[in-house]
Amino acid sequence: MVTCDTPDIFFPEAAVARRVSERWGTPVFVYDEATLRRNARAVLDFPAAFGLTARFAMKALPNRTVLRIFHGMGLHMDAGSGYEARRAMLAGIPPEHIRVTGQELPRDLEELVRAGCLFTACSLCQLEAYGKLFPGTEVALRVNPGLGSGHSNRTNVGGPASSFGLWKDYVDRALQTAAHYGLRVTMIHTHIGSGADPEVWVRCADLALDLVEAFPDADTLGLGGGYKVARVPGEKTVDLQRIGARVAEKFKAFAERTGRKLRLEIEPGTYLTATAGVLLCSVTDVVDTGPEGYRFIKTDAGMTENLRPSLYGAQHPIRVLKSTGNAVEEADFVVVGHCCESGDIMTPAPGDPEGLQPRRLPAPEPGDLLAVGGCGAYCAAMAAKNYNSFPEAPEVLLRESGEPVLIRRRQSLEQIVENELDLKLG
Repeated sequence: MVTCDTPDIFFPEAAVARRVSERWGTPVFVYDEATLRRNARAVLDFPAAFGLTARFAMKALPNRTVLRIFHGMGLHMDAGSGYEARRAMLAGIPPEHIRVTGQELPRDLEELVRAGCLFTACSLCQLEAYGKLFPGTEVALRVNPGLGSGHSNRTNVGGPASSFGLWKDYVDRALQTAAHYGLRVTMIHTHIGSGADPEVWVRCADLALDLVEAFPDADTLGLGGGYKVARVPGEKTVDLQRIGARVAEKFKAFAERTGRKLRLEIEPGTYLTATAGVLLCSVTDVVDTGPEGYRFIKTDAGMTENLRPSLYGAQHPIRVLKSTGNAVEEADFVVVGHCCESGDIMTPAPGDPEGLQPRRLPAPEPGDLLAVGGCGAYCAAMAAKNYNSFPEAPEVLLRESGEPVLIRRRQSLEQIVENELDLKLG
């Protein structure tokens, strides 16, 4: 049985949660500014031998207020698409602080680069397209080093089963393409996935440094990848200082061997925001399937707000906030979402989105609040939005002063359908 609580995860006080829900309804995301800033300071303190650029993987939580908080603290932005780069610019992030690294070549690549955005080519095709537009310039290149890490195959973006980046055996072809267009590859970027094992990061650093030797103009190495955080007991939070110190040793040894002092780039997303966010939802029903079945808590949220459990079998801590202070008995419950979809489960078996893992929770009643922790990353940004025509949930920032402030309104039904055309039939 998985317990429902874990340290270092932001949960608002019950009174604050009720205040937020009464003012803006449920479901609603609440992000804690103090936690966001604490996490950012930890990232900016990542050990680096010869200089550090820390970027926020904005795909994790692209709300403009969050981007501005991080930008004000000195973080740059990692954009996974041209659209994300534009979104960052609309939030006031300087283009020169935005690096675009994506599976899809931006249609407006030329305009973005001329505005000042940095670009990382992720394939031979992308490298050639960039070379045609900007011959004789600098470029970064993402390489798949042949090794990856993650809590599931779906979060592992390194190794032979991953399409991300130029496969390591094609480096010679990349060098030929770069030479043809007079490009100087000044940064090598690798991305292994989302893991917490320091030894994997060190091995990937070794592989990446070996790759850098083939690119004489490279002065920066980007060790991309998500730095995993624990959301529930049994999971591990990555130790940034431990990983950073080990990687810094590798950079120093590389400098001694080659005379090249490489700057380090990192691009955390989960580490910065996951523990800072909670999803508040309301209990709408409590049902069961008899003595041989399960007890279910139904809520007014689900995969339309947090797709991670249905996609990965991801685990999130859950608290029941009773509307009264009366003590109640605990029981085992499966928490389910509001979508007409059997896979809309908030308490799947760990790593198995098709399995069920009941949680020991206080028995709720309709109208009680449910707080789902660890929802600051890849929840609002990655949800199955508008399925069953449910609107996007609002987002609230709990300021360091304790004051909750709306930073994204709830979507209206009119906004959901505004791009549909009124075709005259008959």
